[in-house]
Amino acid sequence: MDNGNIDLERLTRVYLKIKDKRGVLSSEFKEEDGRLKTQQEMIKAALLGHCEEHGVESVRTSEGLFYKTVRTRYWTSDWESMYKFILEHSVPEFFSKSLNQGNVKQFLEENPESMPQGLNADSEYSISVRKK
Repeated sequence: MDNGNIDLERLTRVYLKIKDKRGVLSSEFKEEDGRLKTQQEMIKAALLGHCEEHGVESVRTSEGLFYKTVRTRYWTSDWESMYKFILEHSVPEFFSKSLNQGNVKQFLEENPESMPQGLNADSEYSISVRKK
């Protein structure tokens, strides 16, 4: 690309205008989405209350079906004990398959001679634009 024919100031200005507009749209969306989500949660609470009050698991209406489900989340407040438990019981599947990007980057920078087998990396250049 021939930079001699490109108005870099204009491109930077337009980029920043687009970035600002996207920020406004994102903020408006998040605000409206938050209101709608709050309304949904209130309705779900009312429907769950109906199920509890009437001792039913599901209700079919002319508009659709709603039903109770149980969602259980698990977490630990003691990682040291959890690591020990996982090793003792051979249950590595307790972990999700993802890498902490910052920790891997830091480790590799501090230990350039140590590369875990099967580790893949993909790097690409990008442009960051900021206001002056």
